[in-house]
Amino acid sequence: MEKDLIEYIAKSLVDDPSAVSVSETEGEKGMVLQLKVAEKDIGKVIGKYGRIAKAMRTVLSASATKDGKRYSLDILD
Repeated sequence: MEKDLIEYIAKSLVDDPSAVSVSETEGEKGMVLQLKVAEKDIGKVIGKYGRIAKAMRTVLSASATKDGKRYSLDILD
């Protein structure tokens, strides 16, 4: 569910939604979602001063906490 949430948010923000991909891996402190977008859209996902990325992490954290899980978000370039 969290993977779908991040994918939906990212596709809503970028110009090229077909280039958005989210993969899920196991990390030391829980699951890690890795978000990959087109090179020209990386700024739209991160936002000015990282505000959009921070908001996406906050939403992810709230969603995961509700299910008793722990997630983090990495934005890959």
